[in-house]
Amino acid sequence: MLRRHFQILATLSAALLLAGHAQGAAAVGQAAPDFTLTSTSGKTVRLSDYRGKHVVLEWTNPGCPFVRKHYDSANMQGLQKEFTAKGVVWLAVNSTEEASADYLPPRQMAQWMVDQKAAPTTTLMDEDGKVGKAYGARTTPHMYLVDPQGTLIYAGGIDSIPSARVDDIKTATNFVRQGLGEALAGKPLSTPLSRPYGCSIKYKS
Repeated sequence: MLRRHFQILATLSAALLLAGHAQGAAAVGQAAPDFTLTSTSGKTVRLSDYRGKHVVLEWTNPGCPFVRKHYDSANMQGLQKEFTAKGVVWLAVNSTEEASADYLPPRQMAQWMVDQKAAPTTTLMDEDGKVGKAYGARTTPHMYLVDPQGTLIYAGGIDSIPSARVDDIKTATNFVRQGLGEALAGKPLSTPLSRPYGCSIKYKS
């Protein structure tokens, strides 16, 4: 009887997890939601414009210490430069709402990227949060990889150690570098999904 009770609980738990997943928009292995956003320079950018290329989506917020960990150490810029040089498109996305103390208007956001010597293909503004919510982005940074066919092949953290300590970068497994290396070599990703970590995104309610 007790065993049957646990089986029922396990079945209910699985059903709840599947229901939550179904409501959670973008899923690895499925088509990445297309979107249209405006860059910090005022250019209209569509994800579908980059069909045929690998694309990185990096959710960012300069006010977040976890973001600063990867920028102050030049870890994020290093990844951007390494892979855009190989033809990868890198889109930084800021979904911070305008009412948040962390919000930077487009010109200031662009200047922050310049000050950091960052090298994304472009930086996009998502103040209403629709794109972030479509992807289920929860933290900054939250990283996604899209293959040339438009399929989402990775979602999760930038690496394996969820901390704001710069010293942890050198011992962590960098899931973005690992995933891009495998994808560019035509291999399936060994880690297609991981737990994102960082500051919660300040979405417009």
